[in-house]
Amino acid sequence: MVLGIVIEAKNSLRVYHSGAYPNQPCTILDYLARRPSFVKVQSSSNEYPAMSNADPIEIEKFSQLAHKWWDPHSEFKPLHDINPLRLNYINQHAVLAGKTVLDVGCGGGILSESMAGLGAQVTGIDLSEKALQVAKLHLLESGKQVDYRKIAVEDLAIEQPAQFDVVTCLEMLEHVPDPDSVITACAKLVKPGGWVFFSTLNRNPKSYLLAIIGAEYILNMLPRGTHDYAKFLKPSELAQSCRNAGLNVNDLIGMSYNPISKVYSLGKDTDVNYVIACLRD
Repeated sequence: MVLGIVIEAKNSLRVYHSGAYPNQPCTILDYLARRPSFVKVQSSSNEYPAMSNADPIEIEKFSQLAHKWWDPHSEFKPLHDINPLRLNYINQHAVLAGKTVLDVGCGGGILSESMAGLGAQVTGIDLSEKALQVAKLHLLESGKQVDYRKIAVEDLAIEQPAQFDVVTCLEMLEHVPDPDSVITACAKLVKPGGWVFFSTLNRNPKSYLLAIIGAEYILNMLPRGTHDYAKFLKPSELAQSCRNAGLNVNDLIGMSYNPISKVYSLGKDTDVNYVIACLRD
């Protein structure tokens, strides 16, 4: 594909390319949002089911960093920093003590362990074997109790429908080929009257500049290539997907980062990161 960038007075940066949209100008962000962002492939091994809603490249990307998951000064520092905010937000809505909780895309278990620490009976699922190994090993150090399983959320929804009081799926939707499939599965897994929490990245110029250019290329808070702008979801899109899955949106809150104070906070600004809380009828 031939890609050319032209600066136009009224439309800022615009892209002209020969490919899916020959000779049609579009803004750079429009181009990034609509270009093909992944290819579904069949793994040569049995590590990933051929038809699973998983991108092997994404899984491998995080697997390579799995040994650093519990290092608060590593590439996972942002997850450690925002974890207290996420945990408190979830607990304020769902009151975790005594609840059965499913953490979808648990990775190395940062959130899973925190919820277990508040008295929840937690199951964490992920498709990265290395991340799950790290999560299980860390239980020996922390003394927490979490049931970790390598299983796709869609498969677990078939196996254990309506079995959890709370389902969390944080910082994951932007890493899967089909977010709607994950959302639908989460809705099936939660009990009637139960809570489902999603967090992801908004799709707009500000989020591209801050979450990708700023966080990955300027501040080096995240490894380059961590995020794909085309996979970001607007709050309106996520809310509609939740409603389509039978969930009622109860609350929406933004998460912001101050690069000067290096402090994260929750508030009304949903331009970049945000969390959505839903209830199942």
